[in-house]
Amino acid sequence: MKRRYLAVSAESNEPIQGKEVLDAVRNALTQLFGEYGASQAELALIRNNKQKHYFVLRCSRRALPMVRASTASLTEVNEKPAVIHVLRVSGTLKALRKKTVSAKLT
Repeated sequence: MKRRYLAVSAESNEPIQGKEVLDAVRNALTQLFGEYGASQAELALIRNNKQKHYFVLRCSRRALPMVRASTASLTEVNEKPAVIHVLRVSGTLKALRKKTVSAKLT
């Protein structure tokens, strides 16, 4: 199965953990696309950078548009007002790391 890696940032007045972001995106996937759509995404948290407030999520390639739509629909994470932005998408962690270094995220 081909996968995609998403670097996402979470903007909030309160600190947000990676697990909270993952749960929020999963809940949004379930609300927008149902259980079947959420199961196709195979969503996972790969990396958590608390200092820079960005996280790396992994999903299946065919579910990428659904995951992007789910992150755009989020207005809160764990009942805290928050916005999640997709910064970069890549097919490999190595390429994502290069893209994020060039954008000065890491």
